[in-house]
Amino acid sequence: MKDSILAFLDVETTGLDYAKHEVIQVGVVLAKQIPRDNTRGPALEFIEEFELKIKPTRIEDAEEEALRINGYTEAEWMFAPDMKNAAEFLAKKLEGTIQVSHNIAFDAPFIDKFWERAGMDNPMKRYKLDTISIAFARLYNRDDVKYSLKYLCDLFQIKNENAHTALADARAMYLVYKKLMNA
Repeated sequence: MKDSILAFLDVETTGLDYAKHEVIQVGVVLAKQIPRDNTRGPALEFIEEFELKIKPTRIEDAEEEALRINGYTEAEWMFAPDMKNAAEFLAKKLEGTIQVSHNIAFDAPFIDKFWERAGMDNPMKRYKLDTISIAFARLYNRDDVKYSLKYLCDLFQIKNENAHTALADARAMYLVYKKLMNA
């Protein structure tokens, strides 16, 4: 695990039910773990970031509120790749990485279902990290802590001006993780 690339991954979806709704946007920040002395965890070295819009196959199942929050419009997604092409692109980029998400209980089932629908195996390692769990452990003794990404960004003075877009949230999560881990 120590040599693995971390994939700070955020998804935007057409609703809250992974069995029914679809991933329509993925934002990823890739970072390499750099060993430091034994008293601290690894530093992080930024590798690259990317965002991918994915054409939904069942837009009729979408929740209007989810589409509004995520900024979905047919015009914005007109040239988005279909699920299979998106999966092939993502598989190359995410091969052997460790998924890091904010609220992994939401993102992981959507990502797993995405790979299943595309007819592919998840190329990421089975290990996953959750920034909510890390924040809980690191900030346990504080009475005023909330664990939303917005709250943690405010706490660490991180600007996330385009919240609820996949890449903006992945960037914010990467910066929050760095603060939590002194990376």
